[in-house]
Amino acid sequence: MILTALAAAFPLLPDPDQAREWAEQELRDPTYQAAEPTFIDRISQAVGRFLEDLLRVPETGGWGPSALIVLGVIVVAAIIVGILIWGRPRLSTRATEAARALFDDDDARSADELRADAAAAAGRGEWDEAIVLRFRAVARGLTERGLVDPPPGATVRAFARETAAALPSLVPLLDPAATTFDDVRYLRRPGTAERYRAVADLDDAAVRARALPVAPR
Repeated sequence: MILTALAAAFPLLPDPDQAREWAEQELRDPTYQAAEPTFIDRISQAVGRFLEDLLRVPETGGWGPSALIVLGVIVVAAIIVGILIWGRPRLSTRATEAARALFDDDDARSADELRADAAAAAGRGEWDEAIVLRFRAVARGLTERGLVDPPPGATVRAFARETAAALPSLVPLLDPAATTFDDVRYLRRPGTAERYRAVADLDDAAVRARALPVAPR
């Protein structure tokens, strides 16, 4: 009786099934769907809440373990990004640049390349070029092996002193070879086959030389 009276009083009042159907039709409207957060929005919100919980400073006033972990992750990520951008550190960079800048002339050739070019010049009888290239091969070879590390712009004599300290076995050959290089390169004195042979002997001995072991302290 009551339902009948209500239906008579409110003829437009839907029954429960019809009300549910109207609600479903209304929610299928694109306006409501556009207002709902997307899947990406939900993920972003979840990540934001997670980071907020980790970085929340505890009531003690200090940083919690979670915050320290996050900071550690950030530092590691920064290091990885730096390596990707600038490349990993090269331990041999300083030695290579020092050899490249030795004796007032840049030269990017390796020790083997310098030796081959020196031998070719000697084969043509161009002793000045052969002497200069072979002495450069000595310097490049020792720096490539990390046995000496002269500063950029070092003179031949400075290189000879550092080499003598690191490889005492080369001392008898160093001074004659360095003098020959200075005579040919700077004093413009002509080179000879004998003087080239002296520089080549130094280079051969340098290839076989080994640094003295460091005494334990």
